[in-house]
Amino acid sequence: MTMDLGSAVQQRYSAAAQEHEPGLCCPVDFEPALLEVIPKPVLERDYGCGDPVSQVHPGETVLDLGSGGGKVCFIAAQVTGKAGRVIGVDVNDDMLGLARSAQAEVAERLGYANVEFRKGRIEDLRLDLSRVDAYLAENPVRDHAGLAHLEETMARWRADEPLVADSSIDSVISNCVLNLVLPEAKQRMFAEIARVLVPGGRAVISDIVADRDVPAELSSDPHLWSGCYSGAMREDRFVHAFAAAGLTATTVTKRDAGPWKTISGVGFRSITVTAWKPLPPDPTEAVGRVLYAGPFASVTTDSGHVLQRGLAASVPAEVSAGLMAEPYGGRVLSLDGTDKARSSLSDGSTPGGGCGPACNC
Repeated sequence: MTMDLGSAVQQRYSAAAQEHEPGLCCPVDFEPALLEVIPKPVLERDYGCGDPVSQVHPGETVLDLGSGGGKVCFIAAQVTGKAGRVIGVDVNDDMLGLARSAQAEVAERLGYANVEFRKGRIEDLRLDLSRVDAYLAENPVRDHAGLAHLEETMARWRADEPLVADSSIDSVISNCVLNLVLPEAKQRMFAEIARVLVPGGRAVISDIVADRDVPAELSSDPHLWSGCYSGAMREDRFVHAFAAAGLTATTVTKRDAGPWKTISGVGFRSITVTAWKPLPPDPTEAVGRVLYAGPFASVTTDSGHVLQRGLAASVPAEVSAGLMAEPYGGRVLSLDGTDKARSSLSDGSTPGGGCGPACNC
């Protein structure tokens, strides 16, 4: 059945690259000015459910997972500007062909070229499938020895020349693609997102989620799977998968009020989630001192530290560094540096350096 699902996705999106299929995902409104440079064939064959580009910044290196016909990449190219870079990754040759056919025209209209498209699986961003295709064209696998050599070669490529390098991407974006990844590969996909992000970088993912577990009769249906329905994760599990991969500050930034479709009592809706790769700790500090400013009475960090509003707390340096990053929007304040002496007793610490009841040592 796994092969049936994978083949169904490939066949359906190959057909959708040739002719628009309105049943694939739900329509998304982008800023009209950003669409003017994009050729009509790309616009007509775009399939998505959200707008992850809204959180891309100028000058960033952006990776679009499941880039399809390239529409989101070409939009991101305008947001990042000439100083930025956009990489689209897709496994479907027909979609890659559509995207690449528009590159020159978009570059001419923009006055710069900052987009490229690579062939790979989003759950295995180390392996360049174009290299695999070229290898197999010259070295067809006919026996076990040939297979072993191919596997050794792919392992070497993954290690020495990955399709997307470690810690090389500022923003990973995706628009209604993660639900197409097979169940056994989904957690590897989240791990790959974390691997390629720079410390402090973020993933902005728009996808379809389910309001309950998808029953077996739906999840084994190739047509429903390739249509972005039955491969959807349950919403809470989707959100928690980012933290399981080591990302922090996971935030649901957009959630459709009602389901896009309801099938056999299961509601499928679009959400957009943002999550960050933690910053490294200051090597000169083992402990950081922070103060949660509100508005809630207390919050629990991804690392399990409870911060009470208005009370200073000591946390590991890596936790403190993360709390100073973008997603927290100034709600957690650093008490290190010039503020340290002034606030040293605000959480009940003793002059001798012992911890009071509010410390999280």
